[in-house]
Amino acid sequence: MKNRRNRERIRGYKSGYGRKKEPKGARVPVCPYCGRVSVLRPAEYVYGENTIVTGSLLYVCSGYPACGAYVGVHEGTKKPKGTLADSELRNKRIRAHRAIDRIATAGCMSRDGVYVWLSGRLNLPYEETHIGYFSDYLCEETIRECEKVMENWNGNRRGRAA
Repeated sequence: MKNRRNRERIRGYKSGYGRKKEPKGARVPVCPYCGRVSVLRPAEYVYGENTIVTGSLLYVCSGYPACGAYVGVHEGTKKPKGTLADSELRNKRIRAHRAIDRIATAGCMSRDGVYVWLSGRLNLPYEETHIGYFSDYLCEETIRECEKVMENWNGNRRGRAA
């Protein structure tokens, strides 16, 4: 009986039961570069025909294109995936994600394991270890730490093969 209740509770959680709903009138992100509010727009507004996922949304700085800051939105919600970022920071976030992906695909750690490890290396709570919220500095640190892990991983694997 107890196991059945646990399964039901887990199933309910996975389906969204008990999760907080987005509050009505939730705040829209403010641009950290120019201070303007952002506007929810279709991704085509920024990417044009190069949109990867048709129908996806972005929060775009109301000063766009003069201020080129924007951030993606979680599918099916109006929740931003992070903070608004200019092209330089977006590029660093992409590079940081790729560095994490290299560790996971090499089999060194699981994807979740990488985030647990990274939270310790960056001295951040696990819940705050989300690249979409990282600054330039934290992206650079993430890339550097991941490169060190891959150097160690590759060096140890070569040593065993010899």
